[in-house]
Amino acid sequence: MRSVSRLLSLATLVFAAGVLPATAQNYHVTATYKLGGDGGWDYLTLDTVGHRLFVARQDRIMVVNEATGALLGEIPGFSRAHGVAFAYAAGHGFATSGGDSAVRMFDLNSLAVLKKTTAAVDDDGILFDPATGRIFTMNGDAGSASALDATTGDLIKNVDLGGKPEFGVSAGDGKLYINLEDKSEVVEVDARALTVLRHWSIAPCENPSGLAIDRAHHRLFSGCRNGMMGVSDAVAGRLVTTVPIGRGVDANRFDAGTQLAFASNGDGTLTVVHEDTPDKYTVVSNADTKRGARTMEIDLASHKVFTVSADFGPVPASQPGQRPMRPPVVPGSFALLVLEP
Repeated sequence: MRSVSRLLSLATLVFAAGVLPATAQNYHVTATYKLGGDGGWDYLTLDTVGHRLFVARQDRIMVVNEATGALLGEIPGFSRAHGVAFAYAAGHGFATSGGDSAVRMFDLNSLAVLKKTTAAVDDDGILFDPATGRIFTMNGDAGSASALDATTGDLIKNVDLGGKPEFGVSAGDGKLYINLEDKSEVVEVDARALTVLRHWSIAPCENPSGLAIDRAHHRLFSGCRNGMMGVSDAVAGRLVTTVPIGRGVDANRFDAGTQLAFASNGDGTLTVVHEDTPDKYTVVSNADTKRGARTMEIDLASHKVFTVSADFGPVPASQPGQRPMRPPVVPGSFALLVLEP
């Protein structure tokens, strides 16, 4: 009987270890930091060396202390700021400015803007590719990706993608993967040759925006505006499965340490999905955030999730035949939210 009991105890421990990640990672808001300031917002990007969050705010980039929420500085001069990427070896940061089709290169220490480079119309998402040492922007209306030299900031080439890109990720091996919002596709790009390798459909996942990657298992997580996350096999170039998420997604992240994929949704939820196996996924929870908190960032060391939003006033009345008006942002209410399991 003692042997049987030990076997049963061992089996229970193994079972618990298998299900624990999917049941224990219920994220919730643990801190809220009022940042204030006017203007809309877009992507958050974590500087893992300086432990700073870079938050795009329409005409500037806010730089915030990750631990305290204190404002450390701002980078001005943008027209519809979108995203930030870092080239640590070069000591440079890069930020997109969609209103003037520009990329601004800045010094990571002083935050001083060093160069302004024209990319292409509606440059939006941005990433650093470690395999080539290049910066890439995703240019929505231009239907292209721009490659820049991370040392000089010079434009190398605009790559025609055959659709409107929203966000992209680097596989770290010289390949990029980019969502095409208008085609509901993922496009694979050779970051060295600067050519398109292939496309594949992620239907029924429609209008993908945010994108994340599990590099170990070659899985891509596309957040789609019709309330689902599409999981793709980047090697086979095919959709594996979909899982339900909240509405209004605009960013996705993946935490290899917990095998969790995240979608930040404008409806005020953070969808948390566990990768049970590379082909099987379970929705763990839909954590409450704040309406409008559609973008996010994650600290892979602490597993903290960051998102931003503001308070909104009543929706103004619209005239007959007009599109519904958006609710106004309450002045000074913009805030950083920190979520932990």
